Amino acid sequence: DDDDDVAALRGTPPQVTAAPPGGGGSSPLLDAAAPAAEGEEEEEEEDADDDDDEIEASARDDEDAARRATRRRNARFLDGMITRKVVKQTVMTSVYGVTFVGARDQIKRRLEESIVALLDAPESDERRAEIARLEALGIITDRAAREVDEPALFHAAVYVAQLTLDVLSELFSSARLIMAWLGDCARIVALDGQPVSWITPLGLPVVQPYRNASKYAIKTVAQNVLLVDTSEQLPVATRKQRTAFPPNFIHSLDSTHMLLTAIDMSRRGYTFTAVHDSYWTHADDVDVMNRVLREKFLELYSRPILEDLEASFRLRYPHLDFPPIPDRGELDITQVLDAPYFFS
Repeated sequence: DDDDDVAALRGTPPQVTAAPPGGGGSSPLLDAAAPAAEGEEEEEEEDADDDDDEIEASARDDEDAARRATRRRNARFLDGMITRKVVKQTVMTSVYGVTFVGARDQIKRRLEESIVALLDAPESDERRAEIARLEALGIITDRAAREVDEPALFHAAVYVAQLTLDVLSELFSSARLIMAWLGDCARIVALDGQPVSWITPLGLPVVQPYRNASKYAIKTVAQNVLLVDTSEQLPVATRKQRTAFPPNFIHSLDSTHMLLTAIDMSRRGYTFTAVHDSYWTHADDVDVMNRVLREKFLELYSRPILEDLEASFRLRYPHLDFPPIPDRGELDITQVLDAPYFFS
């Protein structure tokens, strides 16, 4: 004990002369060093984590910089290239549920056509300047061979497609919600094992035929034959039923509008014929047809079309739970009567 007191006065650690009961004791010096070592390991791990975070942050910065550079190049390339023709098909098919991939491919084809038209255009200062601009950007890689930078064209189409769909969603939010509602209803019906069906305002029953077809390959000495079974006993194709219903339902309304116009024109004694949404009559009678088709459009869409569809679903599938109809927008449909470019 005296030795320990002296050691304590001198600032030196006391000596351990015996292990605690149970054996296997440890030195206080080792016990004190262990936490210090663990602390150093934790600091090293934290340093390593910090290094990893810095690497990830640097990688993200590089990716962001690359994306910004691609967007800038796209913007320079597309300056003056976005015409009505480039986005028309995407805008028109948006109400039929066009996907992002579909929109991208549509716009890419239109951009390719625009470049070909530029190369085929008659010589002019404007043409030479535009070709030189696209060559400087690396879009046109070989003027004589009509070769373009396909990856650059692809990225430009992605850029335009995303912007176009974003703007459509913003401008036509109510239409998008209704399309989503139609798809949701179709999915609910298909998951119940039933094909989606409905009755048009003219009383025409429509049934979607999409099923998971069974295919059988038969190998013979002469040839291989693929047999496809599309019978009504096969299970319905849920995804196809869902994605096809919004455009098919709209097409059925388009055909209803056409037939309503045809019936009214016939009653008035005028010649009328049509292919889908292309209406024809004699030149002297175009003004009459323009008035009739607008009146019939207003008559058709003044009906509770979605409410009737929902009621038919609930009547035929009382055990299923359908979502409520989305709120309507604020479009005054009577304006079509005086809209000069409503149908042209």
